[in-house]
Amino acid sequence: MAKIAFILLCHRDPDAVIRQATSLTAAGDCMAIHFDARAPKADYDRIRSALADNPSVTFTRTRIRCGWGQWSLVKATLAAARAALAAFPRATHLYMLSGDCMAIKPADYAHAFLDRHDADFIESSDFFTSGWIRTGWVEERLTYRHWFNERTQKTLFYASFALQKRLGLTRAIPRDLEMMIGSQWWCLRRGTVEAILGFCRSRPDVIRFFRSTWIPDETFFQTLVRHLVPETEIESRTLTFLLFTDYGMPVVFHNDQYDLLLAQDYLFARKISPYARDLRRRLGVLYASEGLPLRISDEGRSLFRFLTSRGRIGRRFAPRIWEAESTLGHDRSLLIVVCRKRQVADRLLRAVAAQTGLPCIGYLFTDESCALPDLGGLQSTLAKRHRHRRALLRMLFDYYGSARLVICLDPANLDLMQDFCRDSAPARLLEIDCRLSDSDLIRHATEAGLASAQTPADRLAHLLPALRNDIRHQSDQIREAGFDHHLLLRDTDPPETQARAVAQFLSVSDDTARAITRTTPLFAD
Repeated sequence: MAKIAFILLCHRDPDAVIRQATSLTAAGDCMAIHFDARAPKADYDRIRSALADNPSVTFTRTRIRCGWGQWSLVKATLAAARAALAAFPRATHLYMLSGDCMAIKPADYAHAFLDRHDADFIESSDFFTSGWIRTGWVEERLTYRHWFNERTQKTLFYASFALQKRLGLTRAIPRDLEMMIGSQWWCLRRGTVEAILGFCRSRPDVIRFFRSTWIPDETFFQTLVRHLVPETEIESRTLTFLLFTDYGMPVVFHNDQYDLLLAQDYLFARKISPYARDLRRRLGVLYASEGLPLRISDEGRSLFRFLTSRGRIGRRFAPRIWEAESTLGHDRSLLIVVCRKRQVADRLLRAVAAQTGLPCIGYLFTDESCALPDLGGLQSTLAKRHRHRRALLRMLFDYYGSARLVICLDPANLDLMQDFCRDSAPARLLEIDCRLSDSDLIRHATEAGLASAQTPADRLAHLLPALRNDIRHQSDQIREAGFDHHLLLRDTDPPETQARAVAQFLSVSDDTARAITRTTPLFAD
């Protein structure tokens, strides 16, 4: 069975460190602690004294002064790893933690999980092409030398960089290494950590390189694991649940998020608020508990994106310059069906295609699997479709040889509606207003990743009102946008009113419109 040696890097709150070590070792695991040399010696002595009788806890031989973005963090991690390997010969895995991390699964679950997966868990993406670094320096982290702390020695840090850049003092990356990047919160097998320590002893040139790399804790282990371990034995993900805001700040968890944390497909979470005493108390006893029923729904990231973006969809980005300067064509018409219930939109499109012969395409900007012809790769991913939206539509008009094209958009795609309706080519919107049952909302939440089959009913009950309000808000936004050719088709309208809306939208006769709306009961559940 798996036995975990936790690598704990901490620098404050000795009482919390003591509780964390006691909690995680109570279930048979062990821990190596590095307490930052910047912290008061009295705090360190207090921790050592409180844990002196715990045979499952060891400490690094020396304390290192750690600075954000510097080699000292990697050096401290390596020191703790050496201490763990020496003190705990039966440990099968080393798991990197900070003082802000807490277990969100019991030990028996964590051990069984690691027994099932013979792999190293470390987020490890290509440094240059993955887009992991969203803003700021990329190659400059590696090709220039960084000897100073960017936060405490800002003037020296940027002056040194400017001087190197002016003199052209760049350096080469070690030729045999493929640089990787990812979260520093990893869980590695014992053999992998031993291989890394052996590599460090045999390759002082690599150590010299990383010593002056900026933020090496996001590249050092990520690169060496890829270099030393077969790719089939690496899971490029962290087992620690963490979220970041749009501003790059870590999300802090509070007392009311206990159930949410336990439902995520992770073993630990960070950051737990120091003021969330009830949450810390409950998580503190969780790791040693047994037989706890767990339902993994893993919707935390999607829920965070949903809740933080509410009210901002369609207003966050200015029109793209390359999109503003292109047009779909003055002699073409784009017909946009806007509908939350996809099965209703699909029925309408099938009836339109059958009665009019117009090319009809489903949710091409939200559904990766939407059937599209080969357009030279432009259709291959949602990102490309959004980035080259007008070029994509022009190619579809050309492919079908038609002056009119029908597409579907989700009500959340207000930015797309505004963009297409600004085009010189005439565009019309047919918004289909359907009543949504709780089962419809649950289906929508599942498709959007906000819930799963494992999400408890009480959590769904809290989510559904927010979803219903969000959908109502999206409909209000569409109507407030003031589109010139905006038609509304309600499921509560009489058949003649529905047919009249379809006739205006498609510019077809009333008889054809009635055939479209009556061919299939559009609003059947």
